[in-house]
Amino acid sequence: MKTPCYDTVIISDLHLGSEVSRADAALRMLKGISFRRLILLGDIFCDLNFRRLKKQHWQFLSYIRKLSNPKREIEVVWVEGNHDHGLSDVMSHLVGIDIFREYTWEFCGRRHLAIHGHQFDRFVVKNLPLSNFFMMIYLQIQKLNFGKKRFVRFLEQLDTVWLRLSTKVAAGAFAQARLSGAERVFCGHTHEAMHVQQDGIDYFNTGSWTQAASTYVTVNEEGVGIHEYEERADDCDSGEERSETSSPAAELPDQTRLPVDVEYEGVSG
Repeated sequence: MKTPCYDTVIISDLHLGSEVSRADAALRMLKGISFRRLILLGDIFCDLNFRRLKKQHWQFLSYIRKLSNPKREIEVVWVEGNHDHGLSDVMSHLVGIDIFREYTWEFCGRRHLAIHGHQFDRFVVKNLPLSNFFMMIYLQIQKLNFGKKRFVRFLEQLDTVWLRLSTKVAAGAFAQARLSGAERVFCGHTHEAMHVQQDGIDYFNTGSWTQAASTYVTVNEEGVGIHEYEERADDCDSGEERSETSSPAAELPDQTRLPVDVEYEGVSG
């Protein structure tokens, strides 16, 4: 089977450190495709507590560091999300990439804008301490065993509906795109993959990697696609993957010193 090839791949809201982060699936997805640019569109971490990172979370970071090696000729961009705040210096050292608050690039004669989207969520902007308080409660609940994490996933859905209003994020994204002269704008934050068009501007949300229906966005000459990652039977038992990641953080320096009304558009596989 031919490896899918894209100019740009965009993922967001991995929430490394969370019990429901699908870091292993995200890693398999990245290894299964080819691309020239990777944009990590915010909330890659759950919080600053690196002690919560599991083996598969360190494996994901290790792979990002490999991709950022200049010899691979892949541009890796990290756009800061609200949960990533304060990690810029740490991440520059950890995986060798810079962090942006928003990122623009040109492709096929079009200007593209990537911004996490929390900037357009008034609750987060105006109530950051309260938002962090709710996150602390959520993390405590995650430590409990609810069998297949059904209750935790319910909280993820509640968090999405209550705190991350997709309509407001989309409206803010359109406004920011107009200011930036961008024809395409990409956000995360809402955990809901979607595509909306308005006045010649396309808004795409990348979804998240904390739910079973994890999604990512690709950009190439044919256009922009929203894809749902589908787990394959052979993905769960790859000898090659075990050999590459037998030491989760072998290539990550000094890990022990680290602080730790819009419409949904169906996704394609």
